[in-house]
Amino acid sequence: MARNRKALVYLDTHVIVWLYAGLVDKLTESSKTAIDGSELFVSQMVRLELQYIYEIGRIKARADTILNSLAKTIGLKISDIAFSQIIEEALTLKWTRDVFDRLLVAEAKTLGYGLISADWNIQSNFKQTIW
Repeated sequence: MARNRKALVYLDTHVIVWLYAGLVDKLTESSKTAIDGSELFVSQMVRLELQYIYEIGRIKARADTILNSLAKTIGLKISDIAFSQIIEEALTLKWTRDVFDRLLVAEAKTLGYGLISADWNIQSNFKQTIW
């Protein structure tokens, strides 16, 4: 008997911020469906980017506060893939100079996971983007 396996997806930084703030109306129906039906992951790079945008005052909560909250409410998990694997894939990506985007996409691509993102550049260059 076949088991229903959940899809495995990463969440981009802005999606994490929106979920934490309760701004689900910013998400598309496709992204909401994917969130509801998937095992959700966040890259360590998103953790770093969240802390960076906290430090410059663009968000009001620290990275770990946000991620711990979402771990409890939606089961979000922090990825533990080796950084060397991510870098190997990132070296092949030439469509962005945004280090955070490059590493996040490289990580999702390395594992074969989808990525929920509203970023048009990511959508245009990473076929497993869900939006």
